[in-house]
Amino acid sequence: MRAYRLTVVIAVLTDYRKTVCEISIQVACRKDFCSFRERKSFFCFISVCNKKKRGKTMKEKTQNAGRGALENYELHLPSYSVGKEVYNQIGKICKPYGTKVLVIGGKKALSAAFDKISKNAADGGLDIIGKEIYGTDCTYEAVERLAALPAFKEADMVFAVGGGKAIDTCKCLCIECEKPVFTFPTIASNCAACTSVSIMYHEDGTFFKPHFFTHPAAHAFIDTQIIAAAPYRYLWAGIGDTYAKNYEAEISSRGEKLPHYTEVGVGFSKMCLTPMLEYGRQALEDNKKGVATEALEQVALAIVVTTAIVSIFLTRDFTPDYNSGLAHACFYALTAYPVIEKEHLHGEVVGFGVLYALLVDGQQEEFEKIYALNKELGLPVRIADIGITEEQFFETMDRIPQMSDIRHYPYVGTKEMLMQAYETIEQLPV
Repeated sequence: MRAYRLTVVIAVLTDYRKTVCEISIQVACRKDFCSFRERKSFFCFISVCNKKKRGKTMKEKTQNAGRGALENYELHLPSYSVGKEVYNQIGKICKPYGTKVLVIGGKKALSAAFDKISKNAADGGLDIIGKEIYGTDCTYEAVERLAALPAFKEADMVFAVGGGKAIDTCKCLCIECEKPVFTFPTIASNCAACTSVSIMYHEDGTFFKPHFFTHPAAHAFIDTQIIAAAPYRYLWAGIGDTYAKNYEAEISSRGEKLPHYTEVGVGFSKMCLTPMLEYGRQALEDNKKGVATEALEQVALAIVVTTAIVSIFLTRDFTPDYNSGLAHACFYALTAYPVIEKEHLHGEVVGFGVLYALLVDGQQEEFEKIYALNKELGLPVRIADIGITEEQFFETMDRIPQMSDIRHYPYVGTKEMLMQAYETIEQLPV
């Protein structure tokens, strides 16, 4: 038996006003009291109820931060190793957690990294008891399938190998049930290896929701030689996703008095932009040659580690209010069209969305800087670059203002703002 603390949200309609109260209760139950699907339902129910709570907005709460209001909280930052031969640290770092390892990852990722992982794990006294393909998307259905595997139940820990969807699947699989998970990113397109959130999708490949945790994976092993050997388009897309963090954090927090953790995240977000401007082009050239260099390492660390640290500080309250923005709203709204997930990468489309975010926000100088960077690196600048028609993008403009990613913006984003940005961008010379 294990005791779980659940938060029950009760909405009461009285005097034509909706009052919402939260009650913490102790529930004694078996660790496997419900499936991941049922846990998903619990989460969704609570989220829906919380949306009805209008006592204080997040902005009102943060404006009062530091004015006598104190709270108890915990915040866990990622642990990582980086280098060409970083896998030789596997035994030293992982063995305190046990010896039986289940390796889960993407097909291409396992092909690229499994042999090196396996050799170093054996040298470190670990026993790999199974190797599994995670699936194709990070879904609760994939998590349930993996959780039912005998090898998962037997394993002391899981090695998550691959890109964002593979690693996020393993985090959702393991962190919820307190099984140690170690990440082995084989590409540098996102910060999943070091974050404390999994981005969940529906079975049809469309975005579902973020699933937050109290801590990230136990440790991340960032092998720069494996990343250098990966197709350069992953690092290329990671650059777009990373510099977006700087602008989205700054816009979402504008004009507010922030609690310490949020202020740290916003301040640190500048490190998501600077390395891209300084090392981005050289890193891509080195990646095309398959060479692990200082430039490639600086960019990879900004993508995988810096962005994750910023994300952890900005989502301490388990909301995307400061960790997202218009660039991500563009991406998630566009996933309604299969071409986005089938032919394009997350960071690639987010980098495109940053152009709209900057124009809508009136940052002309920054827009020109990022437009020039996107052109230099080959990142998208027009809707044709991401395979979207004008009709599809106009339809998407109806949905972008409704996305939760911009609910915390300092102003209301509108279709008219997006249309003005569209006309500006599409009229620029090719």
